[in-house]
Amino acid sequence: MRALLTPEIALRTGVVLFKPGSELMGMFRGRVLISVPPGDMEELPSGRINDTAQPLLDNQHLQEFFSSEKVINAAGGMASLHNWLQSINHCQCETDDGYHFHELTTLNTESGAVTVCHHHDNQLRQNGVPLSLERTAAANVSAWLISTACTQIGLGRDHIMTLPELCWWASIKEVIDLIPEAPARLVLRMKKESTLTGAIREATISPERSGREIFKEAGELVKQVITLQADPESPESYMARPKRKRWVNEKYTRWVKAQSCACCNKPADDPHHIIGHGQGGMGTKAHDLFVIPLCRAHHDELHRSPSDFEEKYGSQIELLFRFLDHAIAVGVIGSDKK
Repeated sequence: MRALLTPEIALRTGVVLFKPGSELMGMFRGRVLISVPPGDMEELPSGRINDTAQPLLDNQHLQEFFSSEKVINAAGGMASLHNWLQSINHCQCETDDGYHFHELTTLNTESGAVTVCHHHDNQLRQNGVPLSLERTAAANVSAWLISTACTQIGLGRDHIMTLPELCWWASIKEVIDLIPEAPARLVLRMKKESTLTGAIREATISPERSGREIFKEAGELVKQVITLQADPESPESYMARPKRKRWVNEKYTRWVKAQSCACCNKPADDPHHIIGHGQGGMGTKAHDLFVIPLCRAHHDELHRSPSDFEEKYGSQIELLFRFLDHAIAVGVIGSDKK
């Protein structure tokens, strides 16, 4: 296990103090190697980092990129992910009973896929996937993407990928537009956006601005994020058993993520796709239109027990209806003017 710790240095005595905390204290049993973090880890916050040799897995700015359906398809899609998961020879579902069947299978989740034994596969299909396993599925996707990207650009499966190399791969696969702003600034050697701290002179204070100006400065979209179009004569509408098409709009989900939590009005962390109510079945995911903004605490609470969550905060459908009403009212969702 590896971790980054911020030292507190006593200049007079020359003593360096580390505060690992209770979560990391277990790592300090036996011999411990302390070294200066490499350049690609300098900006990471203190805490445990992944046990692999891929520093990009710890870059929180890249998690949205790794989870993008367009990026996943560019790397080969779910079939390629399933092939990669065959290299994991143990069940990734940890339970209190500790029992695992000897045969393994692959289980699709909302966040990706995991390797589980047949015993837990049956349990999860009946009771749903807990959020902890969803995080494992997301981590699988990230690790698979890096491994696949390394192979596709001729660097070798075990190569330690750098951020410029990831951007190179993204450019080749035509998904470079999905690289978040912070990593892009780092690769282009652009300065970070400065923030005013301490005392501010009156001359530097700007007058109150309109919401449109604030959204623009914050990188939000001033124009409509999505436009809904109606096609009453789509080819699929004439089929007896048409193949289901999932509606995807990453621009809209990014906007949803930037809104306030639907439960507590604090800044949201995730665009939650509706589960239950005929949506988010095993191996499928609700349309990107059926999302509500949730902070991490309420997102965790919902996945622990959807029924308890809805009893406390109301039906997900009701929360979705209110949020869609807001999105339409402020012009984020518009209609086809043709």
